[in-house]
Amino acid sequence: MKIHVLHTGEVHVSPYLPFGGDKCSIIKASGITTPKKDWIWLPVSAYLVEHPKGRILVDTGWHREMSPDGVYDRKAQIKSLCSWQLYMVNQGRIAKGQAIDEQLAKMGLKPSDIDYVLLTHLDCDHANGLSQLMGAKHILVARDEMASIKKGLTERIRYQERWWKGMDLELFDWNGTEGPVGRSYDLFGDGSVVMVNIPGHCAGLCAVKIKDDEGKFVLLFSDGGYARKSWEQMITSGVCQDKKLQRQSLQWIREQSMLPECVESLANHDPDIKPHVIEL
Repeated sequence: MKIHVLHTGEVHVSPYLPFGGDKCSIIKASGITTPKKDWIWLPVSAYLVEHPKGRILVDTGWHREMSPDGVYDRKAQIKSLCSWQLYMVNQGRIAKGQAIDEQLAKMGLKPSDIDYVLLTHLDCDHANGLSQLMGAKHILVARDEMASIKKGLTERIRYQERWWKGMDLELFDWNGTEGPVGRSYDLFGDGSVVMVNIPGHCAGLCAVKIKDDEGKFVLLFSDGGYARKSWEQMITSGVCQDKKLQRQSLQWIREQSMLPECVESLANHDPDIKPHVIEL
């Protein structure tokens, strides 16, 4: 198996959003009280997995319409996100050639060549680019995640259904007991690709665990933490639905990442991770 670690643009946020810690308030995490000069740019990752049973894409990154000319574009982003409030919390940019469909094209692939798109959750920097995958055979998201998107005011701002309008999203129910809360979904039924529920940041957030026949694995833990230092130092993020669950999930990520069988453990937005290919 091969796992292609791709960067599909960058996101600009207050440093308290990814690394705010247990006592960080949503106001502080939003960046309202933090000068823009202190905000940070982080990569937005997606992953192409070449698996014997098909090609799998984990998350989609930003849509090209966010940056039509390959640079930061305030007006275009607000239109793409369908939310001025969401724009105020995170800005994005995506250089020419970095949109997910553009990167697939460089590999000689069309959206219809993708067998599975696995959405770790439905936040903008993970699902905004979804319509660029029109034609992918299966697009999967946890039923728990979809059910949570209209629960409160924050969720109605955070998630915009326009990003997947016209797409045939398949909702899955947990069929396994792996992970910090005993909920997981085994894609092929053989343990090689398992979506593990790591709630806290949001209800249906999933890590994706990709394992070979010898038991070695790569853990893609999405926004369960924002960098390696998150699990090394147990730094929770500033954006969450349930801080206790977030910390419980981060502890599980830490335990998995320290296992000798773990080849790599990757956060979606780790500034120290560069695009590369992992072989299992």
